[in-house]
Amino acid sequence: MKEIFIASRNSGKIREIREFFDQLDPGIKLRSLLDVPEIPDIEETGKTFEENALLKAKSVFEIVKVPVIADDSGLEVDFLGGRPGVLSARYSGEMASDQENCEKLLNELKGVKSSDRKARFKCVILFYGESNPGTYEGTCEGVIGNSLSGTSGFGYDPLFIPNGYTETFAELPIEVKNKISHRGKALQKFEAALMNWLKN
Repeated sequence: MKEIFIASRNSGKIREIREFFDQLDPGIKLRSLLDVPEIPDIEETGKTFEENALLKAKSVFEIVKVPVIADDSGLEVDFLGGRPGVLSARYSGEMASDQENCEKLLNELKGVKSSDRKARFKCVILFYGESNPGTYEGTCEGVIGNSLSGTSGFGYDPLFIPNGYTETFAELPIEVKNKISHRGKALQKFEAALMNWLKN
């Protein structure tokens, strides 16, 4: 059985990636950094999502020696000049909680009208092995709500309302979110490459 390692300790990201593989049912063994706590955290010093994904993928591959999926993603808010961007997970500090990050974002958008709250989630999936890495990007456009709403998802999901919907990512059924989300779109682009890799 082939094995792929997910270069993340984010349980929400890992769950969504696992659900993608479960739907394809390719018979792949998946592990993540949650399974190997002795691997140190990788410092994300890149200036773009792609740079950070590559940093994580290369660092983990050198340790586990099996193909690695790395994901770097974040929220870009137009009114804030694209912030929090690559700093999304640590917007309120290195050890910030999702709640703290969401509260900081709400405070920065206090009094900003709905038409000026446009935002997008971006995700870069990078598949890294012995050969050159493949990179797959997904984007989901939407707006930032005025308050937290919903209990599903993680990160900024309770604030993000995707275009065409009235619910936040944290309110939508997971199967709907996975189809329209930034990560879902990136994984859909990755599917053909994955199937080709499985044949070799």
